[in-house]
Amino acid sequence: MSQYTIKKYEESDYALWNDFVNQAKNATFLFHRDFMEYHKDRFEDFSLLIFEEEKLKAILPANKQGNSIHSHQGLTYGGLVYREQTKLKSVISIFRNLLFFLDENNFDKLFLKTLPSIYHLKPSEEILYALFLAEAKLIRRDSLSVIDLQQEKTISKIRKRGIKKAISNELIIKEENQFELFWSKILIPNLEKTHHAKPVHSIEEIHILKSFFPENIHQFNIYKDDEIVGGTTVFETQNVAHCQYISKNPDKEDLGSLDYLFHYLIEERFSQKRFFDFGISNENQGKNLNEGLTYWKESFGASTIVHDFYEVDTVNYTKLEDILI
Repeated sequence: MSQYTIKKYEESDYALWNDFVNQAKNATFLFHRDFMEYHKDRFEDFSLLIFEEEKLKAILPANKQGNSIHSHQGLTYGGLVYREQTKLKSVISIFRNLLFFLDENNFDKLFLKTLPSIYHLKPSEEILYALFLAEAKLIRRDSLSVIDLQQEKTISKIRKRGIKKAISNELIIKEENQFELFWSKILIPNLEKTHHAKPVHSIEEIHILKSFFPENIHQFNIYKDDEIVGGTTVFETQNVAHCQYISKNPDKEDLGSLDYLFHYLIEERFSQKRFFDFGISNENQGKNLNEGLTYWKESFGASTIVHDFYEVDTVNYTKLEDILI
């Protein structure tokens, strides 16, 4: 094919991998090996490093499942990661070699989730063009509710009423270093009751991640008379404050707790960020939309960007040949 060589990640690559993540234009702390490996017992890691001659040019956080390779299924987002200097022609060539490598190693398909554009440090959608050329199939699309914090924000009257109600109820917001109270009193009971589900992260796991990334993971609780009534867990990256979990006590609906909490986060705590990401309101692989949840987010002034997931046949590396004119 070309001068590219590809190898599977090994523990000896730890420093090299993390250094590359820190220099990439389309990566966040979720791609750091300390984040990826907190749940390594659940996934068969198949992360890849792509070299040109002896220089690392790209990485792919990934895991193996049968005859397929997935953008790591333990991460919210993913994709091919590369440096600022990497040009479109090089990304196409890297992706062609990646598909060839997987095909040669008897993998039939690559499932690639993208990194939403708000997380790019600089425009980084070269991989989307390469996926188009490879005739990748769009198999899932989630909708993220996002506020551009550099633009004027429009908050609805109903949210303003909720904020005033919270103030009159003398609610208190606290940023905490511990997660037990929110997990045990609010998050776990709500997920079990509403979705018969559990948080993606156990309480032990979120504490481990907080210890590794103390500047990136935050817990905000809101209290009425010293009783927790709601909260959110925020993952902070260079450009974005992202709400990983949002939940409140359903028996305290009339307090205005989340309206007050998110007004504080948007207008004060994370006001210097470029984007505030409420996350998705989708279920069923993006095919269903929680109308009420989306409305609540949009009433803070959020609007929609999409997060795409693709499936590509590895034999389609041939479709990336002879495309330059």
